[in-house]
Amino acid sequence: MKSQPPQNQRLLPSVDRVLNLAEVAEFCRRHGRTVVARWTREIIDAMRNGHAGELPEDPSVMIKSVVRRLGEVAHRDGSGGLRRVINGTGVVIHTNLGRAPLAAAAVQAMTEVASCTNLEVDLTSGRRGRRGALVEALCREITGAEAALVVNNCASATLLTLQTLAAGRRVIISRGQLVEIGGSYRLPDVFTQAGVVLCEVGTTNRTRLTDYEAAIDDGTAALLRVHPSNYRIVGFCEEVPIAELVELAHAHALPAIDDVGSGCLYDLARFGLPDESIVGNSVRAGADLVLFSGDKLLGGPQCGIVVGRADHIEKLRSNPLARALRVDKLTLAALEATLEIHRAGHAFSEIPVLRQLSLPADEIRDTAERLVERLRASSPPSVTFSVQAVESAPGGGALAGQTLASWAISVQTPHVERVAEQLRLGTPAVLPRINEGCILIDLRTVLPEDEEPLALRLLECRAD
Repeated sequence: MKSQPPQNQRLLPSVDRVLNLAEVAEFCRRHGRTVVARWTREIIDAMRNGHAGELPEDPSVMIKSVVRRLGEVAHRDGSGGLRRVINGTGVVIHTNLGRAPLAAAAVQAMTEVASCTNLEVDLTSGRRGRRGALVEALCREITGAEAALVVNNCASATLLTLQTLAAGRRVIISRGQLVEIGGSYRLPDVFTQAGVVLCEVGTTNRTRLTDYEAAIDDGTAALLRVHPSNYRIVGFCEEVPIAELVELAHAHALPAIDDVGSGCLYDLARFGLPDESIVGNSVRAGADLVLFSGDKLLGGPQCGIVVGRADHIEKLRSNPLARALRVDKLTLAALEATLEIHRAGHAFSEIPVLRQLSLPADEIRDTAERLVERLRASSPPSVTFSVQAVESAPGGGALAGQTLASWAISVQTPHVERVAEQLRLGTPAVLPRINEGCILIDLRTVLPEDEEPLALRLLECRAD
């Protein structure tokens, strides 16, 4: 006689019943009914073939379990595409999470130009205009430079500058500044790609002005300083200030190029942060070209910005490579809005990166305690919440080696990896960090508008 399945296995819902639930309709709309039916069938079969003792005995709980697992599969299937993520890692400029979160004004500006826009039309005259003219004017105003050019990232700015001003000739740089950043990007490789001869001077930890001077010859095209944005050399070390490098370069009728990396416009010492190369200081020191990123401490979209002497900028603009490296209308719109915030003096209140870096730890603790009090009142039995002191990091090739005192929501559960997975796969996705067996969500990097969605996501956490 054929054995009967356990009672709780007979409570498993049919595929059609699951597909007809209101909460599954969105999955069907987004992924297609056929795909969701396949997922549902696989989930039900897996539950049927598992340990019967682990299945709920209440039909309503059983179907909720199927829907929850279906939601996890749907989110996992869509996890390869770009979608919103709440940054709970404590890394302010997180390269893997898109670096700088944009200011609300920048997001609005991108929305407004998403259709047709006056990208290369002068609305006053009705004639063709130059792409990015207003953004370049803002760059000039904010930095004090004669001219500006925007390309798609700072590596592009370096490549374009080297190829335009120094192809076939030598560029002198300190050995301690031959950086490698994420993605195996190495500065010597950029020299090679640009057709420029690399001339290293000094040692890893000490380079003097006399080292540069001794290396200058008839084949020298420029002197280059590169800010080591993702590391620091400390202790017995020495480097040449940009003002002295400029003076030496100009004495030999050579351009001085300063790659300051992070796009910092302010002295951050008042927030307890160390010196970072400030764009305006390099311009005032007389650097012929200053290169920096738009998506680090500037707080805008990914791009590379070159400011400096008008004649050099015009040479860069005339290089055919400049067209291949140019930015689109969405980047220009976001950058324009970001620069306008800087010009208005509202950077530390409206630009997320600068707000997060300057946020007092006591204010973060107040937010953490408020959210934890709410979570404890409604938390599932398998998860507990508390407030924990942590250290945040600036990240993203800026303020290397520095940390910031912060506070996190600590999530304690016997099933850390499963709950962390739930947080990553839900909507919106939440990316925490795991430390000593607990989940930590550093609130320094959680945007104010994400506090409510975060609380709701945490209340959904279950270890079963």
